[in-house]
Parts: sequence; C-alpha cells; structure tokens
Amino acid sequence: MTGTVDWLSAFPLQPAIEAVEALRQGWTELAARPRPDFNPKTKEDALTKRLKIYVENHVARERGLLGMWAAEDIIGEIDPLTGALIEERRTDIVYGWNSDVQAMKLVFEFKRLGRQKKHRDHYLREQGLGRFVSGIYSRRQAVAAMVGVLLDPEAEIVPPIRDALGDAALATLLRLRPTGTGAYAKPSSLFSSADFDTEHDREPALAPSHGTIRVSHFFFAFGYPTSTLKPKKKAATP
Repeated sequence: MTGTVDWLSAFPLQPAIEAVEALRQGWTELAARPRPDFNPKTKEDALTKRLKIYVENHVARERGLLGMWAAEDIIGEIDPLTGALIEERRTDIVYGWNSDVQAMKLVFEFKRLGRQKKHRDHYLREQGLGRFVSGIYSRRQAVAAMVGVLLDPEAEIVPPIRDALGDAALATLLRLRPTGTGAYAKPSSLFSSADFDTEHDREPALAPSHGTIRVSHFFFAFGYPTSTLKPKKKAATP
C-alpha cells in the first residue's frame, strides 16, 4: 500500500483527469450524431486522428489545457552504433504535460469493439492491452488508458471483457496484479469516468520506479443506435 501511495503522490493526477475529461467531451460531441467521416464504420486510425484534432482545436483550448496532444506518436528503438531502426510503434493519442517537478505522457490506446470474441481478444491481448505490458507503449509511465469504441451494446461487450481477465492464462500473459479479493479488474482510483483499472508488472527497462503500470479502461459509445448503420441483409432469392 505504501508504494502505491508514494507513486500516486508523485503522479500529476489533476492534469491527467483534465486530459481524460477533455477527450470524453470531444468524443461525446463528435459522436452525438452520424457524420459522414466519423461514425461506427470509420476506421480506428481515422477516428483517433479526427478526435485528437477536434479536442486540441476546440475542447482543450476552451478548458485551458496547456499540454501537448499528438496522434500516431512514433515511438521505438534504434541501434546507437548503426542508426538502424530496431522497433517502431505508433500510439493512437497521447497527452504530454510537464511542470518543474512532474511530467507524464498519457497514452490512449483505442480499439473498436463488437460483441465477437475476436474483438475481445484484440482488446486484451498482444495488440491491445498487452502493448502496455510486454510492448514499448508508455515506457516508464505509471498510468495509461485503454479506450473501447462500442459497436454493440455495452452490456454485450464490457462484462465479457471483465470476465476474461479472470482467465489464469490471460492473467499470466498480462502480468496482472490481483486485488486483495483476488480480482483483476478493480474500481478506478484515478478517474471517476473509468469503468475499471488493471495493474500490471513490467520489466525494469519498461517500468516506472515502483515496477507496475496502472491501466484505466474506458468505453465510448456513439450517441445513436449503431445498428441503423449496419448494412441490411439481402432478401433471399425465391
């Protein structure tokens, strides 16, 4: 418990909360009605680029946020001897903020989510949540965010994700730390709008000084029935 208190006291929580709320506001406004280039059929990277630009140009300015927003921020590793690019990744949206004594890069990783198991696996495994565990996302950062874009009703998506976290093999893959009750998904102590948090051990080269990363999970819905945008099935030929 002491270690948790120590890192929380050192983490710039208020700027992180402001960034989360700005992103949520931007999503709510853009997703309030169907738009030709921002709707459930829009590809993931196109959604995040438009959302970042909208938040930066409108919401963040109105809220007085002083940090820097980026979409598809390039991270990676190079060989310092040869200059060769060893690894390259692009984060969906990141908010960077610093003062004289604190700094953060809050990464938001987005996944479009339907009710299908393949969507759930994509969210939870190596190409999703796993990027904050064994991948290089949020290197040495204490906090990160997963954002699920809901394409089906929340009740058909979020509970199965929470249930899947209880699978022993997945818990091992994600290096999940359980709560005192043995659960892996716990109410967020960071953001009131998060559905839950998970905590993960990381290798020393990737971890902050206290050794774990806290990931807050958010689920964003469109403000209208998404089923109306799905293609109609063709009538059977008599």
